[in-house]
Amino acid sequence: MTLARSAPTHLSPRLTAATARRVLRQVAHDHRTVAMMLVLPSGLLGLLYLLWKDVPAVPGQPGIFDHVGLTMLGIFPFVVMFLVTSIAMLRERTSGTLERLLTTPLGRLDLLLGYGAAFGLAATLQAVVTVTIATTVYGLDVTGSIWLVVLIAVVDAALGVALGLLASAFARTEFQAVQFMPVIVLPQFFLCGLLVPVDQMAGWLQAISHVLPLTYAVDALQEVGAHTTATGRMWIDVAVVAGATLLALALAAATLRRRTD
Repeated sequence: MTLARSAPTHLSPRLTAATARRVLRQVAHDHRTVAMMLVLPSGLLGLLYLLWKDVPAVPGQPGIFDHVGLTMLGIFPFVVMFLVTSIAMLRERTSGTLERLLTTPLGRLDLLLGYGAAFGLAATLQAVVTVTIATTVYGLDVTGSIWLVVLIAVVDAALGVALGLLASAFARTEFQAVQFMPVIVLPQFFLCGLLVPVDQMAGWLQAISHVLPLTYAVDALQEVGAHTTATGRMWIDVAVVAGATLLALALAAATLRRRTD
């Protein structure tokens, strides 16, 4: 017999906090996930450092690693948190945990915001670790404040969490969840302005780039890399990414299914 009781739609801070604590406990006991979140970004950044550490910089211009490495501090958290979150939420549904949770007073918003808060804390730790290693071990040179880099990395990771929650609603297996990465992540990576500046793209590609949130995250990091203080453009970029995160969470709440048929 299937329980037909609808999940509450109100928001309870107590239930949201309880959900966040439960998710954090689960993550803490999954050592592979912890390593993926905390070690993998620094390791990948280290590969880039080894590739470009001996390439001489053009006078008056940042070195290749300083330019690309700074941008990757926003891209890596986005990609990693997308993968971790989409698979974690899918496991909740396929195991029947989500079905049981949503027959309790726990609402959909409580569940999704709890996930967002838990992985947001994980993303903050990830950003601090990655930025610290990048600037100390790898010698990444940033013109602006390091804390602004951390802030943008955290906001970008939160975007990955929100899009991961949204993608999980349309996947039935973990393999399908991973398959959403080429659809959601790679186009944003190609068109964010890292490989080719946005203003040098064809007009129709520029139009697509301007609606992709990762473009604004990359632009915000480039602003930090070019100015000693925060600029208005940087804050607008951050606001756009945060708005896209909230929109993705709202869509995830609207499409959340109790279980995979």
